[in-house]
Amino acid sequence: MEDMSFLLRVSLPDVPGSLGAVATALGAAGADIEAIEIVERRGDGTVVDDVLLQLPTSVMPDALVTACHAVDGVSVEWISRYAAGASLTMDLETVEAFTSEPARAIARMVELLPGTFRTDWAIAVSAGADGAQVLAASATAPEPVADLADWLKIDGPRVLPEIAAWDATVLIGAPAQRAVDGEPFVVALGRRGGPDFLASELARLGHMVALVASVQS
Repeated sequence: MEDMSFLLRVSLPDVPGSLGAVATALGAAGADIEAIEIVERRGDGTVVDDVLLQLPTSVMPDALVTACHAVDGVSVEWISRYAAGASLTMDLETVEAFTSEPARAIARMVELLPGTFRTDWAIAVSAGADGAQVLAASATAPEPVADLADWLKIDGPRVLPEIAAWDATVLIGAPAQRAVDGEPFVVALGRRGGPDFLASELARLGHMVALVASVQS
């Protein structure tokens, strides 16, 4: 059987050698690391990293958690299966992609956000005759519900209330107005089952949505 892809989020001391120790521990547990990205630097001297890796089917994911916790000062915040063939997309790559297509910048950004933020889906909504209309949605986005109209009332990037119809989904959203016509819209991201979004992720989404609003033609 083919190896399985996993995404691991770890907190570790922000000192030289820590990431190398984690990589060595994961390798000894049987993991093949494909990419690592720093997600957040915290004020307490720790850093949060996302690690995309492949794991043989003969190795249980718990082995990765055990391996990480054996490294001094390291803790696992989240581990889950990740789409086969997926990759970690950097913010700059996403910005370059949607700025190169101004006519469909919002739609292009929504396509790329799940890979950029490691979420299950992304969606953009604006005001419509019935309260809200979907401007763009990633392939795996859930069916729209009436609650989406409430998103249009937010005045800045924030955690959004849970929607009962979207079972155990953690949500964040960021509002903006298109520079070309002043139309307000909100871009939201969802993770089924967590983890909670970091403050740095909320700030990144806010900056990205503000930028896409300025380039959408």
